[in-house]
Formats: sequence, structure tokens, C-alpha cells
Amino acid sequence: MSRLLPVFLRVLCVIGLLTAGVAAGTAAEAAVPNRWGFALVDVTSGVPDPSHQAGSWPAGFNVTVTSGGVGQYFVKFPQIGVPNGGVVHVTALSQTAVWCQAQKWGMSGADEVVAVQCYRFGGTPENTRFSIVFEESSGWGAIVQGLGYVHWTGSGIGTQFNSTGTVNSVTPTGVGVWTVKMPNLGPSVMAGGIQVTAVNSSMPARCKVGAWAPTTSGQLIQVRCHNATNVPVDTGWTITYQYTRAVTGGAAPPRYFGYVFDNSPANPGPYTPVPAGVTFNSVGSFNEIQSAGPGQRMVTFHKIGVLQDNVQVTAYGPGPEFCNLVTVWGTWGMEVTVRNVICYSGTTRVDQPSMVAYTSAS
Repeated sequence: MSRLLPVFLRVLCVIGLLTAGVAAGTAAEAAVPNRWGFALVDVTSGVPDPSHQAGSWPAGFNVTVTSGGVGQYFVKFPQIGVPNGGVVHVTALSQTAVWCQAQKWGMSGADEVVAVQCYRFGGTPENTRFSIVFEESSGWGAIVQGLGYVHWTGSGIGTQFNSTGTVNSVTPTGVGVWTVKMPNLGPSVMAGGIQVTAVNSSMPARCKVGAWAPTTSGQLIQVRCHNATNVPVDTGWTITYQYTRAVTGGAAPPRYFGYVFDNSPANPGPYTPVPAGVTFNSVGSFNEIQSAGPGQRMVTFHKIGVLQDNVQVTAYGPGPEFCNLVTVWGTWGMEVTVRNVICYSGTTRVDQPSMVAYTSAS
């Protein structure tokens, strides 16, 4: 892939946004720049790691965190508050079977505050580090096929976005199972990346991508959710589909970002997944995956590692398995080493398909 391609796409997308004139979302409005922010939350109060936080806020501001109890955190993204909208994704960092979910988010003054709750398998609240991203989009253009999201409240769509200007839909198909349709997004072959996060303020829940079927009319994605153990459960959730775009959205994406679908977790590697569309590297380099032990996968994004940055992980498949990160990813020499993605069935480590999204602020 040419190194000029991301720049070319930025120019085309900006032109599309300037000429579109209206926005797709919960309501029509003039196209505006995206609001986004990410952080690695490694404190229970104060300012988390500056090298892994960034956002569309003005210079001089920082993400701050306060604790609401065991495993509960309130993450404040400064100066990017949205009255109603956007999506949140969170990924736990732990060497044990732990996950984090969003409870709620919303505008507080000029800020966006996200409540996050983390649990160990079985439902006991757990203090842990986690990676978080918030993103809100409102502009669209017919040439932009790269980003869609939905926040399902548990009873309906709370907010949604499709960068082609069409409307996404959700169809419940059973307890803890939904089909999400994102019209016109992406190609008709498997290409892109997906992130899913549970949203529930009253009970433990975790969600994943159950299945994925690209079509000529858009993306069909199944979301599956389970409770504190392995029982399917109806809950809220968020989903983001990205195709040659960063998970943070944006009319003009950062130069350095990527995603990869580990669809052959039994492959000891190192290997680069196929088909080609399920792995993307914004500078035209490649991503690779290899085994790091039972249920553990080391993911390397070549030539796109720039601080500040963020990593998100989502499990894939029809069962109750889930995935997190063992520890903080390493970023040096333009390389990103995610060591490791770790997946569980209950508390047992298992080789499991997963989707990994990396983005920088640059």
C-alpha cells in the first residue's frame, strides 16, 4: 500500500464532508469535526499515564480519573462533552480473567464523563487498569465508507452513525444476540475491524462479535453478550466498525493506526491474517501475530508506533469466551508490540479469535 494513500484518503474525505452539508446521527445537523479521546487508566484518582492519553481537546488539558468504589472509575475527557451521543470502548489490562464494561457516559459541564466498572469472572468487582476510547461523529460524505457505530441501550438505538449517511439498524434474534446492519459501509468481502463493549450500570455483562458477514449492501455483524458467568444476557452495548479508518473516527484520520483480526488463533505464527482486508496498516507496512503461550497472542504493528496511543481488543466467535490485555503495549522505534492479548473461557486460557485496534494521536 502506498504511503501516500492515507494522505489521499484524508483529502478526499475532507472534501466529502465540506460538500455534504448535512450529518447523519440521531439528528441532522451541520457537519462538525469529531470529538474523540483515549486514555490508559492506570490510577484510581488523578491524571493517568500522559504517554497514552490524547484527544480533540485544547492544549493544556488532561484526562482525570476518580474512583466510585471497587472496580468503578469515572473518566473525565476534558472539553469534549456531547449532550447525547458517541460511543465508548474499554479493554481491561490484567493477568487474570477480568473484563471492564461501560456503565454510562454523558456531558458534565464542558467535559465528557464515562463511568466504567470492572469485574473478575463470576461477577466480583475488581480494581484493574484498562484502556478506554470515546468517539463521537457527525459528518458524512458519500465517498466515505469507513466508519459506523451503534449504541444499543438494551431496548433500542440510543445513538448511531454511518459515514455514508445511511442509517444503521439492530435486530434482536434471541437472548443476548443481535444482528447489526450497517448499510453501504466497507466492501462486500471481509475487510475492516470491529470493536464491541458491554454497557450496563446494574449488572456485570460482557459482549463480543459473534459473527460477521459482509454483503454487497453493507456489513452484517452479530453481537453476543453474556452475564458474569457464561449465560447469555440482554444488555446494552456499543459497536464500532472501521474500514481504513481509526477507531477514533475523524474526517481526517491520524497518520499512524491499524487493526488486525486474529482469525487463526491456533497458528503459532508469526503470521499475517488473510484475507488481506482484515489487517490494515496505515503506512503500508504489515501486522503480524504469533503465539505467546496458551491463550496468549503477541500482536505487532510495524512502523506505526507513535505516542500517544491506544489499543482495544474484542473477542470473536459464538461462545462465551472473552479477551483482554495482559499489560501495557510497548511503543518504540515506530513499532507497537501488544504483549499479549489473552483470552478466556471462564478462568481457563483458550486460543480464541480476536480483533485488535491500534491508534495513535498523530
